[in-house]
Amino acid sequence: MTEPLDDLVAALRQRLQERGQRLCTAESCTGGGMAHALTEVAGSSEWYECGWVTYSNASKTRLLGVPSDLIQRWGAVSEVVAAAMARGALEHSAAHLAVAVTGIAGPGGGTADKPVGLVWFAWAERERGCRTAHQMFSGDRAEIRRAAVRWGLQQLLDQELKAAPDYH
Repeated sequence: MTEPLDDLVAALRQRLQERGQRLCTAESCTGGGMAHALTEVAGSSEWYECGWVTYSNASKTRLLGVPSDLIQRWGAVSEVVAAAMARGALEHSAAHLAVAVTGIAGPGGGTADKPVGLVWFAWAERERGCRTAHQMFSGDRAEIRRAAVRWGLQQLLDQELKAAPDYH
């Protein structure tokens, strides 16, 4: 059993409320795990705007505006697609920040170039642009997905929300 995300989500809530900002999520391999963790907290509607689970490539294009040629050229599990998902989430919401995640949770679907456990993340902020990173997680499908949720949200807290900005 993994440890609960309560402390992490409480810290995110506090930081977002201090900044007067709202968050949205765009998820693929985590299947809404981030949105679920964030909305487990009563009152999350004050700082969590909305989320998309865009599991298919077509939904990434249709709902988030990810150009299909990016997916064809780079694959859904790529830096450019993660960034496009985060930017698309901001464009289709009133949120100030977005976190996007796309990866290969397994057990199948991996290749030599993109093995099971590879997950790309993107964090976008309207005033500051977009940052990306990838991680390799190990374990079974459920463990990879849980680890991706935790790591993506922890990075949001540690990097994008590390200090209060001088704007609102």
